[in-house]
Amino acid sequence: MDAKPELPGFEERFADLRGSRVRYLVAGEGDPLVLVHGLGGSAANWLALAPLLRLGRRVLVPELPGHGSSEPLPAAASLNAYADRIALLVDEPAAVVGHSLGGAIALRLTIRRPELVNALVLAGAAGISSGKRRARYGLAITGLLKPGRKIAPHRRRVARSAVLKTLVFGRWGASDPPALPPEVAEAFLSGPERHTDTVSAARALVRDDPRPDLDRVRCPTLVLWGARDNQLPVGDAFEYARRLRAPLRVIADCGHLLIGERPDACADAIRRFLDESR
Repeated sequence: MDAKPELPGFEERFADLRGSRVRYLVAGEGDPLVLVHGLGGSAANWLALAPLLRLGRRVLVPELPGHGSSEPLPAAASLNAYADRIALLVDEPAAVVGHSLGGAIALRLTIRRPELVNALVLAGAAGISSGKRRARYGLAITGLLKPGRKIAPHRRRVARSAVLKTLVFGRWGASDPPALPPEVAEAFLSGPERHTDTVSAARALVRDDPRPDLDRVRCPTLVLWGARDNQLPVGDAFEYARRLRAPLRVIADCGHLLIGERPDACADAIRRFLDESR
């Protein structure tokens, strides 16, 4: 199929995985690298970062079931079901980068299928704070009101207005919303129009606590966080790093959407880590 404009240079593909048709994008040659987006996101979330990671790597960018153009799961009682679908896309040991919900799913993949993950990057990863009352309430309200779906048709206008970017991305997402490049802001808002079921993933997330299983992670791991993340506090990053005995890289002047706010700094940290992990 023709490459989609959301990730220039990437090829669009679909795979039927245990009753769910999953869309993913792929580009490059070399060691495989999988990028897993967050709750309510899509492959387009990696617009700024994915091209910086292509050199010498085969990069796969799946859309989680129920997100973007991937079909929802028949049943999803836990994050294991999402992790298992990612596992079916990976045909050899790969490095995995997970952002937000994608980080929690990447952890489940690493724990369930350790032979498939040779390096792990947790970028603003959900899991530790996600089961708290405030997080449960916020996810429930978001699932009910679906603000992303209401905003998506107006994403181009939002992406080109400093005021609207502040209203949409302020507090929870970006440290400096007006500084988000228009194409990056638009990319973060492009998925919800196509979503079919993000509520199941949200419910699975709040039920998931990875901490009892973190001692089962055996591969090299990097914890990567925005210093001004107001959605998942940097305290979570320190706890992940301590429990996993992993290095922690905190990126200044960015919030939860670090993969779009500071892609150069993220790419530098990820490339260095993967090169050392080899």
